[in-house]
Amino acid sequence: MSDLYFEDFTVGRQFQTASVTVTEAVILDFARRFDPQPFHVDVEAARHTPFGGLIASGIHTLALTFRLFLDTQAVAACSLGSPGLDEVRWLSPVRPGDTLRVIAEVSAARPSTSKPDRGIVTVAYRTLNQHEQVVMTLKSHQLLLRRPT
Repeated sequence: MSDLYFEDFTVGRQFQTASVTVTEAVILDFARRFDPQPFHVDVEAARHTPFGGLIASGIHTLALTFRLFLDTQAVAACSLGSPGLDEVRWLSPVRPGDTLRVIAEVSAARPSTSKPDRGIVTVAYRTLNQHEQVVMTLKSHQLLLRRPT
């Protein structure tokens, strides 16, 4: 799949990722470094929060989502980065032992009006756990190279 370009990202096209299981150790390591709130870094304190136990940082879930998508190699040949994200929603906590996967669907695509070698696509992401429960959604705008002539 690593030979895709802007033209291959048609509205409605879906990309499904492999899965990853989130361990307590990984949750703690990420949160201690980047989001040290009690319900992310302290197992005992987390029990006394509205979450009733340790949960992954939403930023961690976001990072895992992008890593899973990048591992599909869908944008390996054509990515020029992203100008931004919209509508990030954390819908359900990610807990130790959860297994996540991602469905990414192209919701819009248009050639650049100022740079003919590229286009921009909007991708709607849904991150699901092992129970098929959606734990996070977001829209990402991705700058992609057009197929070389």
